[in-house]
Amino acid sequence: MSNPNLHILVTGGTGFIGTELVKQLLAAGHQVSLFSRQPTAAIAKLNGKVTAFSNWDDLKNDQVFDAVINLAGSPVVGPRWSAARKQVLLASRVGTTEGLMSWIARAAQKPAVLINGSAIGYYGCRGDEALDETAPAQDEFMSELCQKWEAAALKAEDFGVRVVRLRLGLVFCSHDAKGGALPKLITPYYFGLGGRMGDGQQVMSWIHRDDVIAVILRAIDNDTMHGAYNLTAPEAPTQAQFAKAVGDALHRPTFLVTPACIINTLAGEMGALFTKGQRVVPKKLLNEGYSFKYLDLKSALNVYIGK
Repeated sequence: MSNPNLHILVTGGTGFIGTELVKQLLAAGHQVSLFSRQPTAAIAKLNGKVTAFSNWDDLKNDQVFDAVINLAGSPVVGPRWSAARKQVLLASRVGTTEGLMSWIARAAQKPAVLINGSAIGYYGCRGDEALDETAPAQDEFMSELCQKWEAAALKAEDFGVRVVRLRLGLVFCSHDAKGGALPKLITPYYFGLGGRMGDGQQVMSWIHRDDVIAVILRAIDNDTMHGAYNLTAPEAPTQAQFAKAVGDALHRPTFLVTPACIINTLAGEMGALFTKGQRVVPKKLLNEGYSFKYLDLKSALNVYIGK
């Protein structure tokens, strides 16, 4: 980042992406404030180097933030998507963003940019169809969740704020990081219990956390970035290709097959995240010359496994 000494507001700053992002922002000399349901715990987690608050009404009208990064949201993969769980997922994203909008509306000085999280679930489960940022949304819960989250964030444009919407795929990480998709996906392979899910042809669009953070920092700095961006690596494997790559890397068998019907029975509507694929293409980032640190699955697996 070329802009020094910015004051940046982060929601979701103690999560898997947010924690590392905040550490990098602090290391670069920026001041960071967090919106958190547990501000005391958030400050402690980041060694007292941030300020935090839990109520949007606590922000004064003359409070100034140069940029806002909105990553808050309860994990999508977890309890079955009952009506109550769906409301939790919506409130944690849309509710938080609406609270943020209430402050932006009354702020005397608006932030220059809002970088808002979202997910490739916006496009729904579309098999092997190549989906760039112009692909339409679908009539599915994950798509509805992303649409409402993005719509809430877009209201900032009414106040002259540049809005960047980041649609993330599965987020991978290095082995020493806690969280992300890889630990859950890879752990069974260590015990010889790995293999494909369903027919294995569903495409796994993923992104490494290092690239997610690099794009966020780029979006703060680059005022030409606006609108939706797919945060997915250029090369996406099928689930069967993923299983083989992990098995080869760990020297473990991959002969087990988990039928899609079992996954869908156990997980309900959420099961589609595992049994149906999305080939999401990062067209805008590639067109704008972004150079991915992790282009393909092999490079991400090698850094996770420690090769």
